[in-house]
Amino acid sequence: MEAWFVINIKPKKEFVVETLFQATRTRVYIPRLLKDGRPAPFFPGYGFIFFDFPSQFRLVRFMRGVKAVLGHGLQPIPVSPALVEEIQSRERDGFVRLTEVYDVAKVGDDVEIVDGPLKGMRGIFNKELKDRERVAILLRYVAYQAQVLIKRDKLRRVEH
Repeated sequence: MEAWFVINIKPKKEFVVETLFQATRTRVYIPRLLKDGRPAPFFPGYGFIFFDFPSQFRLVRFMRGVKAVLGHGLQPIPVSPALVEEIQSRERDGFVRLTEVYDVAKVGDDVEIVDGPLKGMRGIFNKELKDRERVAILLRYVAYQAQVLIKRDKLRRVEH
């Protein structure tokens, strides 16, 4: 049965495993995101692989860098092709993008910084900058208010 399965990969070996499977012409998908400007696995320690079970199971299970094929013992559990397609549909320029702040936040919306040294701080979406990757927010901190320029992927809209 040919299907997509999830593999558990040794730490920091996702892209090595991807290259090894590509060399055997096995379909593999390691979703990527940009983290601090560098490619990183979207699901650290995991990837998707399309293979025929049981005929290719040994190739997959014993590939260097693979810890396990997720399932029950020696019976891997397939994942829906729709799941893989949904993740792939969110890719832009080879990187998975979740709902971005400019799709949901408008001037005046409350936002929260979700990454970096200011993580957890809240502010008001002030304006989008010309490069469309950074935005200006008015940061609220006790009785102090300051304008901060920040990458848009470091924000999330806060629901009331």
